[in-house]
Amino acid sequence: MANEILSPGIYINETDQSFIPEGITEVGAAIVGPTAKGPALVPTKVTSYADYVAKFGELIQSGGASYSLLTNTAAYGYFNNGGSTLLISRTVAGTYTSATKNAVSEGSGTSFTINTISQGADQNSDSTPASNGSLPSGSAVNLRWSVINSNSGSGTFTLLVRRGDDDNNNLITLEQYTGLTLDPFDDNYIGKIIGTQRPTIQGSGDDIYVEVEGDYPNRSKYVYITGINETPNYLDGDGNPRSQAFKEAMPVNIKNGVFGGGTGALGAGALFGKDIDGSNIQGVAASDYTASFQLLNDTQYKFTSIVAPGLNYADNSTQLDVLLDSAKERQDFLAVIDLGLYDATATEVVTEAAKINNSYAAAYYPWLMTTDPATGRLTWSPASALIPGVFAYNDRTAEPWFAPAGLSRGSLPTVLKTQRTLPKSSRDALYVGKVNPITAFPGAGVVVFGQKTLQSKASALDRINVRRLLINIKQFLDQQAGNIVFEPNSQATRNNFLAIVNPYLESVQQRQGLYAFKVVMDESINTAAVIDRNELVGQVYLQPTRTAEFVILNFNILPTGASFPENN
Repeated sequence: MANEILSPGIYINETDQSFIPEGITEVGAAIVGPTAKGPALVPTKVTSYADYVAKFGELIQSGGASYSLLTNTAAYGYFNNGGSTLLISRTVAGTYTSATKNAVSEGSGTSFTINTISQGADQNSDSTPASNGSLPSGSAVNLRWSVINSNSGSGTFTLLVRRGDDDNNNLITLEQYTGLTLDPFDDNYIGKIIGTQRPTIQGSGDDIYVEVEGDYPNRSKYVYITGINETPNYLDGDGNPRSQAFKEAMPVNIKNGVFGGGTGALGAGALFGKDIDGSNIQGVAASDYTASFQLLNDTQYKFTSIVAPGLNYADNSTQLDVLLDSAKERQDFLAVIDLGLYDATATEVVTEAAKINNSYAAAYYPWLMTTDPATGRLTWSPASALIPGVFAYNDRTAEPWFAPAGLSRGSLPTVLKTQRTLPKSSRDALYVGKVNPITAFPGAGVVVFGQKTLQSKASALDRINVRRLLINIKQFLDQQAGNIVFEPNSQATRNNFLAIVNPYLESVQQRQGLYAFKVVMDESINTAAVIDRNELVGQVYLQPTRTAEFVILNFNILPTGASFPENN
C-alpha cells in the first residue's frame, strides 16, 4: 500500500514489474480413431493411460481374436513420455447407443435408469446369471451393477458399478456410491453424485456439433443416471418418510443388475496393424473419420497437435484434407499425418507430400515396430502413432519451440525396428521432399531425424519447432486479448496488455525461443479512424530461433611446421 501523503517529506514507493505471467494452459494432443469402447465421436478428455483404458478400453474382439488398436499405441506413448492431457475422439461405423437398465422401485415401477457412458452392443450384459452370479455375456469391456442397503426408512441406498466379467464371489467393483438418495434437495441426490449429463451429436455435414443433455455433470467414468423418480424432501420434520409414495419410489436391492439395448458393432473382416488398407481401417471406413474432424474444428476443443493413425494420404486424401483445412483455419494445432500404407516406398510418400502445402502439418516415414501395451505382442504402427510421445518428451525436457528430433529429443526407445532402413541417400530424398525420416543409428536406437512441416516454400515456417513456437505464442496472446474485448479503447488498456505480453515474450526469448521481438500497440497504428471502428490493433514482430540441422566441419590438412591460424 502506498504511503499516505499528509506532511512534507520524501516518499519512496516500490513497484514490482518483474512478474512473469503463466504461459498457455497445457492442452496436449488429440487422437482420432477406433477404440475398444467409449462414447462415439464425442471428444473426451483423458489424463493418464489408466484413465484412457477406463474410458476407452484396450482390446477389441474381431473374428474370435483380440486386437489392440493404434489409438492405444498413440495414447500409451504420449503418457509414457510425460504428456498430461489427451482428447480422444472415437471413430465408429454406423449408429452407436448406450446400454441401459431400469432400477426397479419398491412399488414395482422405475426408481431410476442407469446408462452406460460407453456405447455399442458390446456394452450389453443382459443375460441370465449362472449359479455363482457370473454373466455369460459379461466381459472386461462391459458393466453390471448392484443396489444394496436400500432403506426406505432413511431414503438411502448404495450403488455399485461392477465389471461385467466378475461374479458374486469375486466382485470387481469399479465405483461405489454410498448413501445415495432420490431427493433432489439432498447433497447425496443420485443425479448430483453420479451425474445426469450425456453428450449427443447434433446436425450434419459442416454443421455438426455436440449438445449436452441433462443437468448434472458426470462424476462417474462409466455410467450416468436418467429417469429419476424424485422424492423431494423425503423426510418430514420428525425424520420420517413424508409419504408412502416416496417409500415406494425407493429401489429394491438387486445383486446382479445388467444392461441391455446398446447398439453398434464392429463389422466383420476388420483389418489391423500393417494389414490396414485404404478402405478398412481397423473395422471402419475412411469416411467415418470425417465427423470427428469436423467436430474437432470447434475451438472449444483445445489441443496443440492431432493424429489419426490408420488414415493415409495416398488413399484417404479427401478425409485428411478436412483435417488439414481445419488446421489452417484454426491456426492453433499441428496435424501429423501418414502418407502411405505399411509397404509404401520413400518415393511414393514424397510424391504424396508434394501434393500438400501446409505449415500446420507434418509427415514422417516409415512404419515402426513396437511392443503392444495391451498384449505384449510385437505390432506395426504408422509413424504418426508414435509422434505424440515424441512431442510430449520434447516439451517435458525442453520447450515446444525446441526441435522434436535428433538424439537428444527424437529418440524412440520403445521402437524395435523400422519397416525400412534409410541410408543417407533415402534420408536426403525424404527431407528434400518435406518428409521427416525416422532411422536407426548404431548405439542410439531408432531416432526421428527431421523436423520439416509440409510447407512447400522455404521460410522459417517450414520447420516444426518454429510452427509450434508460433502456435504457443498465438494461444497465449489469444488468451490475453480475450481479457480486453469490450474494455475502453484507451492507452491504459493497451499498456495493460503490453505489460503482460512483453514479459511473456521476454521469457520465451530467455528460454531460447526467440532471437528478438517487438510488440507495437500505440497511436501510430491505432488512429482515430481505427478507434472509431471499435478496433484495437497490435503488431507483433518475432525473430524465431533457428535450429542447427546441418553441422559442417571443415578439416584443413597442413604441412609439417606450418603455423595454425589464430582465432579472431
